[in-house]
Amino acid sequence: MTFTLPNLPYSHDALAPHMSKETLEYHHDKHHQAYVTNGNNAIKGTEFEGKSLEEIVKGSFGKNPAVFNNAGQHYNHLHFWNWMKPNGGGSKLPGRLEKKITEDLGGLEKFKADFAAAGVAQFGSGWCWLSVKNGKLEISKTANGESPLVYGATPILGCDVWEHSYYIDYRNRRPDYLKAFCDHLINWDYVDELFGKAGG
Repeated sequence: MTFTLPNLPYSHDALAPHMSKETLEYHHDKHHQAYVTNGNNAIKGTEFEGKSLEEIVKGSFGKNPAVFNNAGQHYNHLHFWNWMKPNGGGSKLPGRLEKKITEDLGGLEKFKADFAAAGVAQFGSGWCWLSVKNGKLEISKTANGESPLVYGATPILGCDVWEHSYYIDYRNRRPDYLKAFCDHLINWDYVDELFGKAGG
């Protein structure tokens, strides 16, 4: 399987003012493109040629850093663009997902606080996550291009806390970026779709 850069599911200026056109031009058009290009080059001639993206991410973790770093970030970003939408966030969630967040994580407001705290606490580059593991929702954080996928969980929401994801708009104010992400950007319908596929 060759990696390709998908178009954004909205225009570059659709997430403003919470994420600017300039950020998306750099983040999607340049950073994500680099993971695609470098990943395709790294995979050539390896055992990972012809495998699915999830197989490549899981199989290369801890074995082939050049393949893993680029494939992992390609996987993360394919979802990241869909985890956001114009006029996202809010407090209206699909019913079964809201029920599960209340059961496992103490409700939406507590989830948002804990999810943002995980992102703030991630030292350096990385991601914060909501994932399904053994039938339960859990919040976690990972470094660099890692995701819950390599730890036996299924990510259903992630936020990129690499500086290139927020520095143009928020400078060093990572907590403000995470609050804006939770309150105004999350595409809960896509989270719910992944939750359903994960057995929710």
